[in-house]
Amino acid sequence: MNDPVSPAETLRRSLAELLDGLPPRQAAGAVERLIANYRGQTPTHAPILRDRADVAAYAAYRMPATFEAVRSALEAFAATAPDFTPRSHVDVGGGTGAAIWAVTATWPGERGVTVLDWAEPALALGREIAAANPALRDARWQRARIGADLTLADTDLVTVSYVLNELSEPDRAALVDAAAAAAQAVVIVEAGTPAGYARVIEARDRLVRAGLHVVAPCPHSAACPIEPGKDWCHFSARVSRSSLHRQVKGGTLPYEDEKFSYVVATRLPAGPAPSRVVRRPQIRKGQVLLDLCEADERLSRTTVTKRHGSLYKAARDTEWGDTWPPGEPSA
Repeated sequence: MNDPVSPAETLRRSLAELLDGLPPRQAAGAVERLIANYRGQTPTHAPILRDRADVAAYAAYRMPATFEAVRSALEAFAATAPDFTPRSHVDVGGGTGAAIWAVTATWPGERGVTVLDWAEPALALGREIAAANPALRDARWQRARIGADLTLADTDLVTVSYVLNELSEPDRAALVDAAAAAAQAVVIVEAGTPAGYARVIEARDRLVRAGLHVVAPCPHSAACPIEPGKDWCHFSARVSRSSLHRQVKGGTLPYEDEKFSYVVATRLPAGPAPSRVVRRPQIRKGQVLLDLCEADERLSRTTVTKRHGSLYKAARDTEWGDTWPPGEPSA
C-alpha cells in the first residue's frame, strides 16, 4: 500500500497544475507586480488580486511560504496543548487558503472550516485547489470585508496570516478584537521584518488585554523584552523553491527561507515553553550558544558544552524557534 501523500506535497502538486497553460513570462510579471503592491506602505482598500491570472501566479509563488510559516506557528501551538484538536476554524483574509492547508497538516481530519476574504478570484481559486484535500471538501469560502464591520461566529481557532499589513490601523484593531472575542485560540503570522514584528506585538497586546494568554513563541504574556527599534523577534521556515520562484528571484538553491513573526494566544489550559530559541544556534568546537527568550521576561544566552552530556547533543540538534530545554513540559 502506498503511503498517503502529505498535505504539503498535495498542495505543491496542485499549485504546479495551476500554471499549466499560463505563459512563464506572464506568471513572473504578475508576481513581480503583486510583490511590489504588497510591499507598499499604503494599506489597500480594494483587493490586490484582480483576476484568475493574478491569483494563480501569486498562489503558486506565495502559498508554499505562507503554508510553511503558518504550519511552524501551529506546531509550536500544538506542542503547548497536546490534547487540543480544533473542531472549527476560521481563516480571516485567507485568500487561496494556505492557512487551512497548514491546519490539516498539523491536525489531520475534517472540521468546520470557513475562509473569509474580500477578493472573489482568490476565494474561487482557493476552493478549486482545496478539492485536492479531502479534509477541506466542505470548507466554506465567503466574501467579506476585513475591517471594522467584521463579525465572527464562535470558533475553536482563528488564523490571520499576512493580512495585517493590508489594513489600516483601526481595521487591524477591529480584526484582532473580533478574533479574540470569537475564538478559543488565535494565531497571527506576519512577515519577519521589523514592521511585521511591530504589527504582531500590537496584536499580541490586544489579545492579552482581551483575556487570552500567550503560549507561543513567547514563554510569557508580559511585555516583550526586546527593546523597540533595536531588534525584532522573527523565525524562519524552509520552503522548496518552484520553477516560478527561480524565475522571479533567480538563484540556484532548491529552497529559500521564509522569515516570519507570529503570536499564538488562547483561552485553553495550555502553557508556554520554559524558554524559546530566538536566534540561529551558534555551533562551535565543543559548545553550542543558544539565545533564549526566558519565562522570567528576559533575553539571555546560554552555553551548552560537552560536559553537559546528553544536553549537549540535544543542543547541537536544536533549531531556531525550538523550545529549550528539549522535552520540557509546558508550565
